[in-house]
Amino acid sequence: MRAVVLAGGLGTRLRPYTTVIPKPLVPVGDRPILEHILRQLSDAGITHTDLCVSHLGELIQVYFSQDHAVPDGMHLDFHWEDEPLGTAGALRVVPQLDSTFIAMNGDVLTTLDYAALIEHHKREGALLTIATHPKQVQIDLGVIDSEGGRVTGYREKPRLDYRVSMGIYVYEPAALEHLPESGPCQFPDLVLRLLDADEPVAVFENDADWYDIGTISEYERAINDLEKDPHAFGMGR
Repeated sequence: MRAVVLAGGLGTRLRPYTTVIPKPLVPVGDRPILEHILRQLSDAGITHTDLCVSHLGELIQVYFSQDHAVPDGMHLDFHWEDEPLGTAGALRVVPQLDSTFIAMNGDVLTTLDYAALIEHHKREGALLTIATHPKQVQIDLGVIDSEGGRVTGYREKPRLDYRVSMGIYVYEPAALEHLPESGPCQFPDLVLRLLDADEPVAVFENDADWYDIGTISEYERAINDLEKDPHAFGMGR
């Protein structure tokens, strides 16, 4: 099976780490984030991975020209974005996406069961499936409920529960037909296009460990947890 990893972002929220190296090459333990991702995909049976690169993409290409960095049996292809195309529009630079494939951000570490995700996607008969994770948001203020100028309720510093996108998706090729022909397209825009067309979009709810290493706090949390457990996410292999 095939996967597309979006590795072209600027990594602005992870500065100063990303000033001189691209975010996918920021190390977690003794390997870059992207190498961990490729090993996890390989363990899930992915044999062909397309890397969409842009910012400092030459460094990513040089790093993965080393045999030790690429899992055995995995073929890598690099695709360049000459201009930012967004988290969905970038898929237009990848040729021959003609069967079910995984697409994901290049800064996600997780214990997600990719095989279970794919199985769920096929069982649901969806054009697109979004892996989701529970997220609690703490509101540090008193929240007023009102109607007609009268207070109907008061919640002091409530905690709200949401299901959020993990940045990991399963696509059917037909979903790509809903991309605009040119210009950027972000993933949320594609989801709305599919919903407007009454196409089936599924969610895969799971409680896997998940690190969205787009911020310094999440990056440091991943490093700290790896120090506690060298085998977290299969990283100790």
